[in-house]
Amino acid sequence: MLSQQEQSRYGKQIILPEVGAAGQEKLKAAKVLVVGAGGLGCPVLQYLVAAGVGEIGIADGDTVDISNLQRQVLYSEQEIGQQKVVVAERKLSALNPNVKIKTYSFFIDSHNALDVIGVYDIVVDGSDNFATRYLLNDACVMLDKPMVSGAIYKFEGQVSVFNYWGGPTYRCIFPEPPGTDESPNCSEIGVIAALPGIIGTIQASEVIKMITGVGEVLSGRLLVIDTLSMDTHIFHFKLNEANKKIEHLSEAAEQCGLPAASVTYAELQEMISNNTDMQLVDVREKEEHEAGNIGGINIPLSAADLGYQLLDPENTVVVYCASGIRSSKFANMLVQKGFKKVVSLKNGIMHSGFLQS
Repeated sequence: MLSQQEQSRYGKQIILPEVGAAGQEKLKAAKVLVVGAGGLGCPVLQYLVAAGVGEIGIADGDTVDISNLQRQVLYSEQEIGQQKVVVAERKLSALNPNVKIKTYSFFIDSHNALDVIGVYDIVVDGSDNFATRYLLNDACVMLDKPMVSGAIYKFEGQVSVFNYWGGPTYRCIFPEPPGTDESPNCSEIGVIAALPGIIGTIQASEVIKMITGVGEVLSGRLLVIDTLSMDTHIFHFKLNEANKKIEHLSEAAEQCGLPAASVTYAELQEMISNNTDMQLVDVREKEEHEAGNIGGINIPLSAADLGYQLLDPENTVVVYCASGIRSSKFANMLVQKGFKKVVSLKNGIMHSGFLQS
């Protein structure tokens, strides 16, 4: 039953004949997991909390960075350096204290995915890398959970619902993950600020439709929107039964380059000051290294195929570049080659003030 306060709070939703009090009670009883509290996750979380979804899980191991603020609207400058899930929980609880929020301050991987996802009714993919998307898809197939997926690229976004009532999965439209070099994220190619809000809001709408039973869910259909022209297209795809036969989760990092761990410039400086046992590597070109560096050996990304052999795979490797893009690629390559611990300098030395852009 809905309390008088809940009836007032959700009144504009309840008066919709398609929703009504029964639909609102379904929302109150639902449990939704949102993976990723970034550009897509922020609007998804805000609208699901506002709509009255009873229990929401938030999984993200990242902290707030100044580069997030252009599009991740839950955060402010005062929260830079804080864990995203902690900030999100505080602000969302203030928005609607009726919603139970559970946080997971780590990234979803093949070791924890089934345990975390298992207690929820619906999974929302707000991640920014292919490794996590394939991992979430496979876990949802194994657990028979629907997944609402969103993705953004420059000015274009897409949304679909996978594994809904036995429907097509992510692998039915994207059978194989791309290679690391084929899968840039928004830190590399950019994204217009409003786009994650548009796509994330559509994702939230799909969740509400699924819970209340209203409308036609984007199952077997991929919605693509180009915000430069405001053209929208629907692509239809069918179930491939072979994609339902998943019995275990593989290491997504080996499939398509799950990002290596990252360290801030301040944390790296502390490691250097404390004489931490590590292999520090500048992956910029020789000319850039000679113009100014923070130490370590120089193995340019362009020579990584041979240069990585200079490193000991058993010892910690910390890689850096100007902006964090090349170091991330180098770090992912090392992970795929079996290095035990690899860390990339987040946002590079340019953003630290060491280099002037």
